[in-house]
Amino acid sequence: MPEPRVTVWNEYRHELDNPRVSAVYPQGIHAVIAESLRSHGLSEVRTATLDEPEHGLSAEALAQTDVLVWWGHKAHGEVQDEVVERVVTRVLGGMGLIVLHSGHFSKVFKRLMGTGCDLKWREATDKERLWVVNPGHPIAQGVGEYLELAAEEMYGEHFDIPAPDELIFVSWFTGGEVFRSGCTFTRGSGKVFYFRPGHETYPTYFHEGVQRVIANAARWAAPTASAPRSFGNRQPLEVLPAGDGQ
Repeated sequence: MPEPRVTVWNEYRHELDNPRVSAVYPQGIHAVIAESLRSHGLSEVRTATLDEPEHGLSAEALAQTDVLVWWGHKAHGEVQDEVVERVVTRVLGGMGLIVLHSGHFSKVFKRLMGTGCDLKWREATDKERLWVVNPGHPIAQGVGEYLELAAEEMYGEHFDIPAPDELIFVSWFTGGEVFRSGCTFTRGSGKVFYFRPGHETYPTYFHEGVQRVIANAARWAAPTASAPRSFGNRQPLEVLPAGDGQ
């Protein structure tokens, strides 16, 4: 089966206006994620950012995307509604979507979840330990029992999302909080994976385990052959007896 075509989308704002972020990701978070995907054998990887025409997500670009990886934070409101609907339509039609860290508040994720997607948070250099609670899942392959990040932003429950189809990771933080950090959902014909870690001031996306999870998720979320989806009025396959409504 061919490897999926992946587009890594990033606002690319923090890296340009915050020296702390540019020191960690001088070429942008999207560049690090894209290179890590290539290093894990995904050869068709492109990037797109907020300030490109149509945010780099034209109809043509999305038609050539099997899996979209989304990182956003400070400019959720600047994403054009037309582009949001375009992405959502593609997900419902089968494109995979991986939403990272603060992308939980993106228009795209909130639209697909149908909830507020809010949570507790704290930026205080917590240690994060992501426990694998579904070790047989393809996204968790090669990860081990847990991932440990020496410094991360804390996200805490309650996380205002629908009950996930599958829960793969649960995080524990130094401050005592826990969080559902790896959740899958099905929307239409598309697979969605939310993965929590990735605050912009920490080198999280250089972590081998985090890179492996995202690569695993890209392969898991790729469209698969399925029965055609059919909607609307249709003629019967058998001859119906005459009666009311005939």
